[in-house]
Amino acid sequence: MKTLFLLFTLFATLFGDKILTLATYNVENLFDLEKNGTEYEEYIPNSTSNWNQRNYKIKLENISHVIKEMDADIIALQEIENLQALMDLRFALKQKGLYYQYYSIADKKDTTVKVALLSKIPFLYSKELSVTLTNEHRNILEAKFKIENQELYIFVNHWKAKSGPESKRVVSAKALKKRVEEIGYDKNIILLGDFNSDYEEHIKFARNRKHNDTNGITGINHILGTINQQENSSKISSAKESFYNLWYDTDKENRYTHIYKDKKEALDNILISQPLLQNKDLLYIKSSITNFNRNYLLSKKGVNRWEISQGSIKKHKGEGYSDHLPIIAKFNIR
Repeated sequence: MKTLFLLFTLFATLFGDKILTLATYNVENLFDLEKNGTEYEEYIPNSTSNWNQRNYKIKLENISHVIKEMDADIIALQEIENLQALMDLRFALKQKGLYYQYYSIADKKDTTVKVALLSKIPFLYSKELSVTLTNEHRNILEAKFKIENQELYIFVNHWKAKSGPESKRVVSAKALKKRVEEIGYDKNIILLGDFNSDYEEHIKFARNRKHNDTNGITGINHILGTINQQENSSKISSAKESFYNLWYDTDKENRYTHIYKDKKEALDNILISQPLLQNKDLLYIKSSITNFNRNYLLSKKGVNRWEISQGSIKKHKGEGYSDHLPIIAKFNIR
């Protein structure tokens, strides 16, 4: 697959096509040093947990290093506390020579963490999609781009964690589907982020009563229409109202972004509408999806997450990155 992708990239470059690199990354609790009352206890600034200038600087350095290596044109982010944290990350990236001129964050709700977007490419607009009126569900961030005369809609997601049942994630899926129906399935649409759902969630959660409170219905598979897919993007479901999960376009052993109790999970996903598999002017490059599993992001325990001691008083150790791996996918613009 990698050889095929390299040959395609060379062909595209020779004939003047452009490559759009898209990424998504749950950075695991990027909090700033201003106390506003919504922080997790261990992220209260300058408290006994040692969330201080030193550790904040290390966290920014580590996360910006990962993003710099990926060098995506557009990157979706999850678990950003607020605009200040996003701007601090953006500045850390600029110091490394990677400048994202355009940015947005879904910060209309006082949720503890939020989704955001960094882009080298201007967007026509960005706005928030409200899932519920309460703070129980984080808002989804919608951005519309126009790239080489091609319209592209991107939705950044962070659904409810698996500490809760599937019905919580179905709520987000339905809000997303409603908005997609307003735009139209014939448009270039990308849904990405931390869905807290596996690409085959309907199989993996079926016997788990804690999660399965929906009679087998899942947000990612049933509501968003990814359930009748095959292992290759050349053999996709012909249903117009369905999204293709790019995980099916890479080897099974690489389909993960999180490791829990030694089990690999694909909590983060990139879903694309049917036109992005068929459009000659803006087209997903087959076999280009990959998790960013560099050695320094992995440890004997799994993913090299940001380290916090688990004693009676939780303390930041100033080590690690995130409990999620990023995902990258590429698109051809003609």
